[in-house]
Amino acid sequence: MNVVIPPIINYVIGAALVLFGAARVLMLGRRRPSAEVNDSADSPARTSARRRHLAWGAAWIGMGLFLIISTAMTLRARSPF
Repeated sequence: MNVVIPPIINYVIGAALVLFGAARVLMLGRRRPSAEVNDSADSPARTSARRRHLAWGAAWIGMGLFLIISTAMTLRARSPF
């Protein structure tokens, strides 16, 4: 028994990973302009959290792009044209 998952599901999940990863990087992984004026407000905990959001946002973007590209390559390999 074979279960066939429609490729649109992989594209939707990949696009969601890319969008939410980009949102995470842009909203949580950047320094705020108000923090530029007052460097004392930037604690080591905030720096660590910002770095973590930046890294995981980039990981989400990478996973989403991998899912989209691998789905497209799989479909191209099956296509007789």
